Amino acid sequence: MGDTITAAAAPATGWFGSLTKKQKHTFWASFGGFGIDALDVQLYSFVMPTLISLWAMSRAEAGMIATVALLVSAAGGWVGGILADRYGRVLTLQITIAWFTLFTCLSGFTNSSEQLMIVRALQGLGFGAEWAIGAALMSEIVPAKHRGKALGFVQSSWAVGWGAAALIFALTFYLLPETIAWRVLFFVAIIPALFVFYIRKHVEEPEVFKKHVGAAERKASLLEIFSGRILYTTIFTALLATGVQGGFYAIATWLPTYLKTVRGLSVLNTSGYLAVIIVAAFFGYIVGAYLTDAIGRRLTFALFAIGAIITVVLYTFIPISDAWMLVLGFPIGFCYAGTFAGLGSYFAELYPARVRGAGMGFSYNFGRAVGALFPALVGYLSQQIALETAIGIFTTGSYALVLLAVMALPETKGQELRVD
Repeated sequence: MGDTITAAAAPATGWFGSLTKKQKHTFWASFGGFGIDALDVQLYSFVMPTLISLWAMSRAEAGMIATVALLVSAAGGWVGGILADRYGRVLTLQITIAWFTLFTCLSGFTNSSEQLMIVRALQGLGFGAEWAIGAALMSEIVPAKHRGKALGFVQSSWAVGWGAAALIFALTFYLLPETIAWRVLFFVAIIPALFVFYIRKHVEEPEVFKKHVGAAERKASLLEIFSGRILYTTIFTALLATGVQGGFYAIATWLPTYLKTVRGLSVLNTSGYLAVIIVAAFFGYIVGAYLTDAIGRRLTFALFAIGAIITVVLYTFIPISDAWMLVLGFPIGFCYAGTFAGLGSYFAELYPARVRGAGMGFSYNFGRAVGALFPALVGYLSQQIALETAIGIFTTGSYALVLLAVMALPETKGQELRVD
């Protein structure tokens, strides 16, 4: 995973070469952790059509499994952020990665939708915490002038993890009958848990965390994000995260099912269409990473959100050919990823050190929880109207919420992290 992004990005990123060895280890820890998160989360979207057929599930039931995992991840993210503020980013990051990879693997042993829902819910406790911990860890160790780029590149690992899930899906379902392939897909997910050993060996707590966050402050951080001036920040960062993630989950969860069951594409053709979106997403993360430092956090969010709304309307509300779907797949992936790119740096800059993990964890995963309702709601609505229309309604509404949230929040470009 590391070699992939190095080859693609290192020649064009003098900022990466300026990092110390310690900072680079922290980058790879955050990058790898989030990539594994994406791999494990996205596997379910690929097996949904198979399980709908094998277990005679409705779309609503399939969507509910995705939703429950994301709802529980909200609690996991908040608790994980609090633990990271109290006991350190590095230890908590290791625990969360080990946790969610274990339960992803256990998903392959389930034999009913009820069993899978329970296991996926437990998985959600782990992957919900990972983003906030990794983003806080990276933001506290990289210079302010490069923070947007560094956190945007870390965010790009979602595309790498999603792409890995797509490749494993295509290979597994090509070689094995689908009655077995879906289980193997989940079993393979245990392998990335070995990444924990890299973190244990090479990553240390940031100095800003050790210096400015004492034991007494850590104990006081549980509810502070809901009081005083921090409450305003919490409300609007949560709304921003809701818009960004609601748009993503509405389309990403249901797109494989739409391509296979509505458009009638084969497994390999479905993977090809998804590959365009995933590759575009990687570039969207990178462009977004540079724009957040170049033109500011708020304008970057706004530009990508507007682009996403326009593209999704064309993709889902207007009848188009399969060829045009392939073409429009690129701007869809590019724009959704661009809205994600600035979240880590922006949230880190908005919260003071003593509650940074708790604030980032809650806001990001509040958005994940509300956005988690969208797969289930799309499933229910698709029983009354066309699936692509249901996807379009929730996706465009989500990106409109992004525009509203950034209007209420301040610009933080180039700002040093708060320690007050």
